[in-house]
Amino acid sequence: MPNAPAPAISLKEIQAVIQQEMMDFEKKFREFVKSDVMLLDTIMSYIVKSKGKQIRPMFVFLVAGMCGSINESTHRGAALIELLHTATLVHDDVVDDSNYRRGFFSINALWKNKIAVLVGDYLLSRGLLLSVDNQDFELLGIVSKAVKEMSEGELLQIAKARRLDITEEVYFEIIRQKTASLIAACCAVGASSSQKTDKTTQEQTRLFGEKVGIAFQIKDDLFDYGDAEIGKPVGIDIREKKMTLPLIYALNRATWSEKRNIIYIIKNQSHKPKKVREVIEFVKRSGGIEYATQKMQQIKEEALAILNQFPESSYKKSLQQLVDFTINREK
Repeated sequence: MPNAPAPAISLKEIQAVIQQEMMDFEKKFREFVKSDVMLLDTIMSYIVKSKGKQIRPMFVFLVAGMCGSINESTHRGAALIELLHTATLVHDDVVDDSNYRRGFFSINALWKNKIAVLVGDYLLSRGLLLSVDNQDFELLGIVSKAVKEMSEGELLQIAKARRLDITEEVYFEIIRQKTASLIAACCAVGASSSQKTDKTTQEQTRLFGEKVGIAFQIKDDLFDYGDAEIGKPVGIDIREKKMTLPLIYALNRATWSEKRNIIYIIKNQSHKPKKVREVIEFVKRSGGIEYATQKMQQIKEEALAILNQFPESSYKKSLQQLVDFTINREK
């Protein structure tokens, strides 16, 4: 009789080794965003309350612990990541005219676009000042580069979406910049802040984070073709004319007439649920799901191979579990 699969580990269990650091981080982050302007402080309280799983700070703390030490610089690095990441999310919601974020109303939905843009600017400035005031210039350099790449990735995706001519190579460049660059920065910040690492070790951790981020985004793209009970609405990427890996693979193997038909649907009929379902069925029939899943697993294994070069520790074990969690998640 085959062995039953091991039960999925929870985020709380993964977090156990850094539980105190995460609790301290919550308090410190609230202090970092505090403002004397009542409206702004009200919005900051709302942002803190509506924060998500905080996977990014977890990467910072776990990598720092694995590389040597968690200290005040690590806390500031994690806060810097969260400040700049939250700023980009607030601005994204304005750009996308989105009314919800993680099940909460977005800032622009509650306080309108003008205030949301200014709140994003405030979060960016708080991150910059936090680093400059403490002379964390190396950390600031790592995170600023990630924010630059995130912006470039978004703009590259928008430019390509107009023509729907994204190749697999371009797709990977978009998600490397748009998603993976920030997780890579989390890991590099953790290593840098531990103050016991050289440039080679920092680059190893950065590359580890980049591979995790790429696999994470492929997983997110696969949700578009999943079942209704999975968190992300099915077909949302198709409706938004985003070219993801399963679709790119399917189009590359389609006949000329099939390709022309699918591209016509995406360009002109993606607002119709029946037509979106037609695209989903085409991708499934063409093996796009299997191909993307295989790629995701391959990149995940490459990330774990980098991690295996580090000495055994409870932090390393939690990082391995966190990688599994991000890839095996259901929403």
